[in-house]
Amino acid sequence: MTKHHGYRTKTRHKHRRNVRNRGLGSIEKYLIDYNINDKVDIITDSSQHKRGMPHSRYHGRTGTIIGQRGRCYLVDVKLGNSRKTLIIGKEHLRLNSISIKEN
Repeated sequence: MTKHHGYRTKTRHKHRRNVRNRGLGSIEKYLIDYNINDKVDIITDSSQHKRGMPHSRYHGRTGTIIGQRGRCYLVDVKLGNSRKTLIIGKEHLRLNSISIKEN
């Protein structure tokens, strides 16, 4: 049988959550409104994969919000020598800690 290379292949440890943080989590992450030019970290939430879950290669990367599309955000991320525009739901985004300290 051939090996399948699906969207979440080889992500067993990357998308694993801590034992005490399993489940849906708090509602605070849905109430945060991000502004354009905010620096955000892409941290995929494995319990929410219905809307706007980015590919595992972008997990842990930092990007800039350039717009909004429905309930998701357009995030500009540098990957190697190119720039990618991703559509990511707000449950997979966290404000960058360096940008919080500057404000």
